[in-house]
This record gives sequence, structure tokens and C-alpha cells, in this order.
Amino acid sequence: MAKKRDFNYFDAFVELIEYSCRSAQLLNTVLCDYNPDTVEEEMNEMHKIEHAADMYKHDMVNRLLKEFITPIDREDIMDLAEQIDTITDSIEDVLIHAYMYNVRQMLPSALEFTNIILKCTDALKEALNEFSNFKKSTKLHSLLISVNDLESAGDALYTKTTREIFTTMQDPVQILVWTNIIDCLEMCCDACERAAEVIEGAVLNNS
Repeated sequence: MAKKRDFNYFDAFVELIEYSCRSAQLLNTVLCDYNPDTVEEEMNEMHKIEHAADMYKHDMVNRLLKEFITPIDREDIMDLAEQIDTITDSIEDVLIHAYMYNVRQMLPSALEFTNIILKCTDALKEALNEFSNFKKSTKLHSLLISVNDLESAGDALYTKTTREIFTTMQDPVQILVWTNIIDCLEMCCDACERAAEVIEGAVLNNS
């Protein structure tokens, strides 16, 4: 009798994206009520989430190395785990940059970005909840499209905000600081879109 598998990779993807959702929620909370005097403490809190996500991903990879049979191609499992981890890393990078550059006041457009990032991670979590049923799901494709649409909204916001930075700011240091932070925020959206693309590719590879 075959040994029953006690590790569910589809559930593990949901658990992994939950760290991204928690990171996005924390980022939104910090930026909406931004206090430069507490950002170091909040950055450390963010790092705890990111570190826990890393440990969980490493556990997934270690299990994958020992698995003889996997529910989908092991390359797809590895790619998706790495990409979800990149989302969490990218979100942490935003707070790291705010701390490094000693940002004293938050731009309103940064808050618009965090709202998009929140929606992206939530949509990905919904998609990953559907992923185990990818051969029959009627919702998965539309959820992946919604992530792509949100990333497009992030692109438009990136273009608008970058222009505002260069047309309204006079201090070259502040221009440098904010172009880098806006780059970090846009990278969060990009990472979410790439995760959606990996899910879509896995569906095609395993159908």
C-alpha cells in the first residue's frame, strides 16, 4: 500500500502567500499612519514575517527534495515558492528603504500603492485557494486576470508618481529617495504579477 502523503503543496502555497498578505497589511498600516520615530521597530516586525516566510519556504524545498511523486511538476512547485517569497521580500524592501533614507513624511501616492499591493496579495491568495482544483475551477483564471489588472494600475500609478516627483520636487536628494521608494513599491506589484504568471504556466504544464 502506498504511503499517504502528509504534506499538501497546494495548502503550503496558501500558507506561503499568507506571509505576503501579512506583510502587505503591515506595510499599509505603517504607511497610512507613518511615524518616522517608530519605523525601525516596524521594520523589525516586518523582518520577523519575512524570516518566518523564508523558513517555511526552506521547509517546502527540503520536503520537495525527498518527494518521489509530486502533485504538479517539481519545477513549478519550486518556481512558485520562490516567486511568492519574492513578493514578501519586495514588500519588506519598502520599509527598509524608508528607514535607510530616513523618510520623514509619506507621499500620498505611496498609500495608493499599498492599497494596490493589498488587493494583489488578496487576489493571489484567492487564486491559490483555487489552485488545487485547477482542472475544474471556474474562478482561477479570472482571479489571475485581476492580479494582472491590478499590476497595470500599479504601472499607471508609477508613471504618474514619477512624473510628479520630477515636476514638483526641487531637492535632488528627495528626488533620489522617492524614485527609489516608488521603484520598490512598483516591484511589489511586478512580483505579484509574476506569481500569477507562474500559476498560469503551472496550470498549462500540468493539464
